[in-house]
Amino acid sequence: MNNTSFFGLIFASTVVFATASSCGNKKSSSGESELTVNVTVPEIDSITLYKTYPGYAYANASADVVARVNGQLLSRNYDGGTLVKKGAVLFTIEPTKYNDAVRQAQAALSTAQSEYEYASKQCQAMKKAFESDAVSRMEVIQAESNMQQAEAAIKNARAALSTANTNLSYCTVRAPFTGHITSSTIDVGNYINGEGSPFTLATLYDDSSLVVSFAIEDSQYERMMGDNADPEIKALYRKVPLKFEESLPHEYTADLFYTSPSIDKKTGTLTLKVMVDNPYGELRDGMYVTVNLPYDNNPRAMLVKDASIGTDQLGKYLYVVNDSGKVVYTPVEVGGVYRDSMRMVTKGITPESRYVTSALLKVRDGMPVKTVMTK
Repeated sequence: MNNTSFFGLIFASTVVFATASSCGNKKSSSGESELTVNVTVPEIDSITLYKTYPGYAYANASADVVARVNGQLLSRNYDGGTLVKKGAVLFTIEPTKYNDAVRQAQAALSTAQSEYEYASKQCQAMKKAFESDAVSRMEVIQAESNMQQAEAAIKNARAALSTANTNLSYCTVRAPFTGHITSSTIDVGNYINGEGSPFTLATLYDDSSLVVSFAIEDSQYERMMGDNADPEIKALYRKVPLKFEESLPHEYTADLFYTSPSIDKKTGTLTLKVMVDNPYGELRDGMYVTVNLPYDNNPRAMLVKDASIGTDQLGKYLYVVNDSGKVVYTPVEVGGVYRDSMRMVTKGITPESRYVTSALLKVRDGMPVKTVMTK
């Protein structure tokens, strides 16, 4: 074999080896580019649809605890913020003036009763004397008038005594109902002038149950309360779920008990109110509340993992893997969150659509991927 043939053979072998190596590397590179992702299909379930509304809670009843008499504040018998029972003594005000008024009224009543007794006996005597012509008819009439005046004086004296006793009772300020009470607006030892205008000492809240007030759109109300409203949904109005800004140890539901008879023409809304029991004392007047109001049932709702849904300038989307194993950017329309982690999809996919649940930041539209089906 000559040198030319020898070197030609070496060159041809090198070209074949290089070509084979190049093809092998290209195949290996292609295999490495196919990302493995987890996919799943939408979950089909019958769910109740809710719409959320902001609202505020306020105590079922509240009242200003006031002083209605004059005098020095002698005592305050509670600590601010505590629960006080109905009838509990909250404040005492100096009663000397009003004790004296009661005694004076009692004396006036005794005098009036004595005068009536005398006038009554005199009237009876005059009537007997008139029968024997010992007195004139005018004297009898005068005696009857004196007796009637004495009777009226008794009524006035009793009214005055009642007023005096009432004013005396105002010196002891009691809780009108059971509830939580604020701190006092005035310290013990100060003089109170409550006769001219009642003086507010504190405010009492009956928060054994609270009312949550919120407003809904008139169109939503028509959908909820129309003739075709689902009876099962109407039953759920007895247990409307509530959420609060801060997580509380217990869950709360409320009973829808009030619907405004008119719609606010300026806002196109009407007011609804729900009542929620407060057995653990965790709820307070003025709390911000989110009301989850049920309005419809969907027997075949498509639910996807909320974390798999992306958002861009065009709206919400999912990455769906087609039959060719390629990722497809798929715009979707969504509804509310269900079971905290699932979200309803109303448009854009089918029950058979395989959507990506992992490596969401690595996939892109048109990318070939390897899929692993998960639940």
